[in-house]
Amino acid sequence: MSSVFWIAYPGGVTILNQVEQKLGLNPKKLLETRHVLSEYRNMSSACVLFIMDEMRRRSIEGKRGTTGEGLEWGALFGFGPGLTVEMVVLHSVAVDA
Repeated sequence: MSSVFWIAYPGGVTILNQVEQKLGLNPKKLLETRHVLSEYRNMSSACVLFIMDEMRRRSIEGKRGTTGEGLEWGALFGFGPGLTVEMVVLHSVAVDA
């Protein structure tokens, strides 16, 4: 799980805690997600765009090589009504250092 970057729809802190626990993620993997949730609260599906932008910005500042924390592949997932989960595989782009 550490070889991909993660973008999660931040429905709330409890959901993010459960995602980390169930997937066995290092808390650093959802750092940008938690930041956007704390700054803007739940903005429905628009949250993931803000999270992607935050990850891009931090990756550039940290000279990480790609827009996905220096990693090539990532996963974006969100939750819908009932027990719905949507997931998309993402491919990051290179950052000029």
